[in-house]
Amino acid sequence: MTLTKASIIEEIQNQLRFSKKETTELVETLLEIMKRTLADGEDLLISGFGKFCVKEKKQRRGRNPATGDDMLLSPRQVVTFKCSGKLREKINNGT
Repeated sequence: MTLTKASIIEEIQNQLRFSKKETTELVETLLEIMKRTLADGEDLLISGFGKFCVKEKKQRRGRNPATGDDMLLSPRQVVTFKCSGKLREKINNGT
């Protein structure tokens, strides 16, 4: 099952006893801060969870999978994620 923004809001609301409106504003504000940080090209480090980094991709040759035609892929930025050791351990050991 996929964890959605709605289920995150519901979980926070249940655990912290905030109103749904307060919880929604809290989550939306957090996500906006994260998006703005990454859009500015800065890394985002959440201790115990992982690190989001913005990487530059150079222009490169590619292939259209539908037609098989060669094409030139434009330079772009991508977000990468590297999980922390604690998260990796929790995923692998289930503790």
